Amino acid sequence: MVAATSIRPSPSPLLRAYLLGLAGVGIFSLSLPMTRLALRELDPLFVTAARLALAGLLGAAYLAGRRSHWPDGHGRRLLAWVIGGVVVAFPLFSALAMRTTDAAHGGVVLAVMPLMTAAAAVLLGGERPPALFWACAASGSLVVASFVLYEAGGPPTPGDGLLVLAAIGAGFGYAGGAALARTMPGLEVIAWALALSLPVTLPGMLMLWPENAASVSPSSWGVVLFLAVAVQFLGFYFFYGGLARGGAARIGQVQLLQVYLTMAAGALLLGERIGPSTLIAALVTIFFVWLGRRAYAGHRSTTADSASENTASAPQNGMSSSRSS
Repeated sequence: MVAATSIRPSPSPLLRAYLLGLAGVGIFSLSLPMTRLALRELDPLFVTAARLALAGLLGAAYLAGRRSHWPDGHGRRLLAWVIGGVVVAFPLFSALAMRTTDAAHGGVVLAVMPLMTAAAAVLLGGERPPALFWACAASGSLVVASFVLYEAGGPPTPGDGLLVLAAIGAGFGYAGGAALARTMPGLEVIAWALALSLPVTLPGMLMLWPENAASVSPSSWGVVLFLAVAVQFLGFYFFYGGLARGGAARIGQVQLLQVYLTMAAGALLLGERIGPSTLIAALVTIFFVWLGRRAYAGHRSTTADSASENTASAPQNGMSSSRSS
């Protein structure tokens, strides 16, 4: 009798995946507050086009320097999801929402992104999270949604609707990019998406160039540059790297923490208020992220154990058949 050996993933790669995902989320959490800062002097459509065009030029230079190869047919299909989600939908809808919505409130609405990312990972990446994981993801999203209604003190606004559209786009963009990042570096994934969008984003930036550009403060131009280089480009090196290593559904749950990081950035950069309810909601959300991580890890270990047992028993069955014949 051959003993079944338990095959469990090493905690070090998984920890690295979570740290990469968290680093990406930390950078992304600055997107709404920095966008709101830029909108004090610039039009939202111009801010969107400028961050994408500048990041696209950076991405094209990166691809040329690496002499990167054009993705295959399946890779191009995944790339289309990345372009539609994180190059078009999220920057555009979030910038339009920031005209009327506080960054802190917007960050809370975007807490549906982990659930969207997990659903998209099932459709695009073939991932199969366990039922307990879905329960944790839904519970964490419910906590944040309840917090939104509590803080708003009324029904959702049009800005909330725009942010939900941004979250849906981001979820599919993240999942598509994570699947593609299994075969190429995460920075290369976003570089291709941004570079391929240049025929639209670069003319768009030039057409929307503000007439009062000379009077726009250097700080506002610096914010646009930060959005392009850090949020739209470098942040994906960390985030796609984490998703590819640990799974888009599982690592994507750290996005629930983006809500509270965005609130902290809004308080520091914009003077927005953070109350005790925010801290309580943050702690409950962190608990569901932790529980979801445990659920996913336990599911993967059980699956590995089952596969190991099947592998161990296969030679035995074959030997028995040989003897009986």
